[in-house]
Amino acid sequence: CNLQPKDAAKMPESAWKLLFYTLSWSYGTYLLFFTDYPFFYDPPSVFYGWKKGMDVPTDIAIAYLLQCSFYGHSIYATAYMDTWRKDSVVMLLHHVVTLTLIAFSYAFSQPVNPSQVPGAGTARAARGREVVLGEAVLGLTPPPGSPLNPPCSLCPGRFWFRLYWFPLKVLYATCYSSLQSVPNIPFYFFFNALLLILTLMNIYWFLYIVLFVAKVLMGQMQEVNDVREYDVEDSKKT
Repeated sequence: CNLQPKDAAKMPESAWKLLFYTLSWSYGTYLLFFTDYPFFYDPPSVFYGWKKGMDVPTDIAIAYLLQCSFYGHSIYATAYMDTWRKDSVVMLLHHVVTLTLIAFSYAFSQPVNPSQVPGAGTARAARGREVVLGEAVLGLTPPPGSPLNPPCSLCPGRFWFRLYWFPLKVLYATCYSSLQSVPNIPFYFFFNALLLILTLMNIYWFLYIVLFVAKVLMGQMQEVNDVREYDVEDSKKT
């Protein structure tokens, strides 16, 4: 493609993320809008009828597998394969938190002998279905640096999906509605603490986009560069 060496080095990362986000977003859209699940329009419904030992439906289990595999790989990729950026440490933390949320949600939704694992079979939501809602909402705006996320054009979209819809739909359901449907729901603080950490990360990355837009508007940036990237000298020192 006659790319500059710096861009060619980042091409595999961008191409892979383009493939994954297209696939995961499409599947999340299918689950939310082309099935009988009411999660998008009625987020608290993920807790309706919740009880211990509920099975995870096959189509949602596929969503678990898809997301869990991606974020498991992303931990390794961010550390050893992708371009190292100023926010790479935060990105690693994001992947660990997300993987923990997905894996524990799935594990605690399975019918397990409580005598073997105290508290097993409990979950932060009925059948772990909130993962579909949360991942679909987040998947609409991939992390900074993704080929699907040019900062200027998606600045309103990132704010809408990650800083408005995510708290409005996901956090509202997990922090408030869960207690209304299941007053003594286990692992309440554990899961919500991790979700709030993700919210803080969303704010952190949104500030990067605001910084980018501000530099463009003030004429401080002559070409489109990722403000999270180290310049050449800083990269050599690192």
